[in-house]
Amino acid sequence: MVYRTGTYIAFDGLGKINPADSDFRYYVTIQGWSKLKTTDFKLTNSHEKANAVRDTSKLETLHASIRQRLASSKNMLVILSDDTRKRGSVLSWEIEKAVDQYELPLIVAYTGYNSILAPQALANRWPSTLAKRINDRSAAAIHIPFKRDAMFDAIGRFTVNGEDIGGSLQFYTEAAHRGWGYI
Repeated sequence: MVYRTGTYIAFDGLGKINPADSDFRYYVTIQGWSKLKTTDFKLTNSHEKANAVRDTSKLETLHASIRQRLASSKNMLVILSDDTRKRGSVLSWEIEKAVDQYELPLIVAYTGYNSILAPQALANRWPSTLAKRINDRSAAAIHIPFKRDAMFDAIGRFTVNGEDIGGSLQFYTEAAHRGWGYI
């Protein structure tokens, strides 16, 4: 039996060889937040629960590893930036599998924003697979700014065995954003 305790973090590598030139930098930021001694939150990272895959691995090997990671995940954090591609990236496939096969709740984090109070207004950042699942309401998704407190709260609450998100376009209230000091 596979225990679903991890958070799968998904981002667009943007087809870059140098990870610093892609959205990988946001993944590294989250790892740093998780290691801070000033926070009581520790990220259980699904990427650390499966065999590492090099960028030169065959697509079938990569997909097999991703499926293994998704199967052990309790939710998926999707990082969206201005550069996220609409199609043609592994991110699109990851979202499809996370929602359709593994029924993972999505925590959609937008870089460059202090608050997310109208997620539909950010539809221009959604990869087509995410847009389809939000629009047909098959994805359970909460939309948040790429900020530590909002992210850790959502990761802790919205899981396969946790609190139900309650829809595809959910977001934290303005009061919650104020409480975190974001607005």
